[in-house]
Amino acid sequence: MTGITLQGIQDAAWSFTKDSPLNTIAELDSLQLFDAPLIAAADAFDPLFAKLKENEVVGPQHRMPQEWLEGAKSVISYFLPFTKRVREANRKLGLAAREWMYGRYEGEQFNNSLRNYLVHFIKDSGMRAVAPGLDSRFSVVNRRSNWSERHVAFVAGLGTFSLNRSLITAHGSAGRIGSIIVDAAIDPTERQYTGIDEHCTKCGACILRCPPLAINEQGKDNAVCSDYLDRVLARYRPRYGCGKCQTAVPCEASIPRIQVSSMSVNR
Repeated sequence: MTGITLQGIQDAAWSFTKDSPLNTIAELDSLQLFDAPLIAAADAFDPLFAKLKENEVVGPQHRMPQEWLEGAKSVISYFLPFTKRVREANRKLGLAAREWMYGRYEGEQFNNSLRNYLVHFIKDSGMRAVAPGLDSRFSVVNRRSNWSERHVAFVAGLGTFSLNRSLITAHGSAGRIGSIIVDAAIDPTERQYTGIDEHCTKCGACILRCPPLAINEQGKDNAVCSDYLDRVLARYRPRYGCGKCQTAVPCEASIPRIQVSSMSVNR
């Protein structure tokens, strides 16, 4: 078998998410962490990848797709939306719900397994692939990584940023993100937006939800947020998390402007 398509990758990702035991937490009454992922593709030579190096939030350390994989032609990005049960548990004020902490910790273990599965699926299809998040060259220095999954997802057309710097996708902002770089030419997903924060209505709901007060009308202070997460980790190690700004807000499970449009039609 040779060649690969975005539909084929999507089918493989959906099947893995549905069948993997890692997506179920037995000790939490068989809690399912994720629904079926959203999948999108970007041209590895998209000019926006070069612009990420110029972005003050991302920075010059961010690697180009070709720096991860020689001959890279496409980047596959996906968003794993948390299930309603995980999201609902975290809507209460205070510390992150136990379900959310499992989603953050065991959820990222599942995410890594999906990354690995898709790499092997693509290789079995006769192509080459690499998952930067699993690569030994991946690094985070001063809270900045050399491959930003959120910004790569933006390039691929999965969504735009919110006031709290989460990515708002068609299935909201509560979830995890991953990506695979391949040497196959896959038709890129059309970006249904131009602005980096086009899906955010600036409603300010996330400001009121933030326990360490890291968010204001100008955005989020990543240092304040990270320091708070470090304190949660120290208390609940190995699990940690917060996610209050991603739950009980209009962008929790959809794009706010779509919600407003639907409400108008229903009336």
